[in-house]
This record gives sequence, C-alpha cells and structure tokens, in this order.
Amino acid sequence: MPHAVGVLALQGSVQEHLAMLKRIENIAPRSVRTAEELKSVDALILPGGESTVIGKLLRTFGLMTILSNQISEGMPVWGTCAGTILLARKILGESPYLGAIDITVARNAYGTQSDSFRTTSRIAELSDHETELVFIRAPKIISCSAHVSVICSLGENPVAVRQNHILATTFHPELTNDLSFHSYFASMI
Repeated sequence: MPHAVGVLALQGSVQEHLAMLKRIENIAPRSVRTAEELKSVDALILPGGESTVIGKLLRTFGLMTILSNQISEGMPVWGTCAGTILLARKILGESPYLGAIDITVARNAYGTQSDSFRTTSRIAELSDHETELVFIRAPKIISCSAHVSVICSLGENPVAVRQNHILATTFHPELTNDLSFHSYFASMI
C-alpha cells in the first residue's frame, strides 16, 4: 500500500511538491489543511513560502499542537526554506514555532528576492550526480547541535540537515526536475 505523504497546504510551494511526489513509486501525495488530513498522513512536507504566515495559520487552524505531537511521536517531516524556519529550535531575534530540529536559523540571510540564486552540489548521501539547489530569500542555518547531521553545505554554511526523522533544507528542491531529495525523504518513511 502506498505511503500517504502530505504537503502542508496553507501557503507556499504546495503544488510543486505534490507534482514531485506524484513521480515517486508507492507514494500517495495529499494536500493537508485540516487536523483530520494531518492525522491521516505518514509523513509531511512543510513547503517554502512565508514562515510567519504559515506559522500564524498553523495556530489559527489549531494545527500547531497536533503537528508538534506527531513530530514528537516520530512522523517524518521535511521543511524546505520557510519550512526549515518553522522546524528550527531557534530563530535569530524571534520565538520558534515548532522547535523540532536542533538548529539555529537566520531569516532571509542570503538576501532579498533579487539576491535569489541557483547552484549545484554533489550530495553523496542522495545521488552520484550534481543536484541543483534553488535559493529564494533563503534562511541560513547558523548552527547545529551534535545531534544534527549535515547532508550538504554551501561553503561553510549547512543548507541540508537531518536529525533522526526530521529533514530541513534552506533551498527549494521542488523547483527543479531532480527527484533526489523527494526520494530521499520518501525513504525516511
């Protein structure tokens, strides 16, 4: 039976993640907007978008506590860009949202929309080819605890990290044609 992988569909790059997940065998992608939908998935992607808006909507719709509990119980979760901010234990100058992964992030640390960029990196844990990395007003991971594994760095800055069942990327794999990160996340279920 396929695994139900949800994409939090409150704001952000939802359709792009759903399209990528549809390309992976034994994965049933689902939009998640309600508590019932959240409880029905095996794993969840927190997409890029506006973290303050997504955080506010999580609280407004009563999803913050449910999501926090599911993550605590071991549900695989992946945050891309804004999703990484939502998962971070610390956000410079702000209160955290979920505090699920032991990293500290700085919002929009790579600059404004006009400073967005693309680059590539070979990520041994994912594939043997170069993986495209798309940064759009991306957060920067300032620090990680010893419990966090760095999967990919850009210079000295971690840009993809994992702590047990929690994956976080400061870039947007859903804006490429490369399934490496989505397949890697699916393998975590």
